[in-house]
Amino acid sequence: MTTKVAVVGASGRMGQLFSRIVDETEGFEIFARIGSSGDLSEMIGADLVVDVTVPAVSHSIVDFALTNEIPVLVGTSGWSADRIRALERRLVDNPELGAVIIPNFSVGSVLASSFAAMAARFYDSIEIVEAHHATKIDSPSGTSVRTAELIAAARGPLGPVSAPHTDQRARGQQVASVPIHSLRLQGVVAKQDVILGGVGEVLTISHETLSPSAYEAGIVIALRAATQARGVIVGLDKLVDLSPDAGER
Repeated sequence: MTTKVAVVGASGRMGQLFSRIVDETEGFEIFARIGSSGDLSEMIGADLVVDVTVPAVSHSIVDFALTNEIPVLVGTSGWSADRIRALERRLVDNPELGAVIIPNFSVGSVLASSFAAMAARFYDSIEIVEAHHATKIDSPSGTSVRTAELIAAARGPLGPVSAPHTDQRARGQQVASVPIHSLRLQGVVAKQDVILGGVGEVLTISHETLSPSAYEAGIVIALRAATQARGVIVGLDKLVDLSPDAGER
């Protein structure tokens, strides 16, 4: 059976990448290519909606897709924890539907965020510096927000990280108590450093995307998972096995 995919935001760089990968992946085909401000009714009849637009319109696209009982794969940044919780409450009444939200489709980025969460229990001083291309309109990035939330969850009873002088604007935006510093520069695709400070040492967990091709493997994983998803799934880490012995099974 072939999965018919409607890509919303198809003219953007991620939309073009998604469209190409859908065309190249067995079992999938493009049903509709829709602009960020296009007629959403064009998605009706699709088996899956991919949203790679901008934060200002992403919510309405997801709402339209779910209202028409079409599962959705979200690659748009800006989905806060509150917005995700509201989406979870909505899908309680429709358990057959699924929404998959992926802040970053790079497997390397997912690994780096997971490593940062593992290290967070051993350091109280943690900050994130993220950089993206100059045209990215939102900050902090969805990846850095997701990383900060994973760090906070991993720390659990240890509580918030130590972040002095947060009243100063130059100290970044706090997400789950972790200061995030955003750079928007020409010549950059995407880069994130999680910097953990301890007594007598500093640990930096760094990941840099050099080309959009880094997203391709994760996009295929997410496409296949989204067709079977139920409820809300957040993060590529939920779709891949990160256990140390996964390769031996």
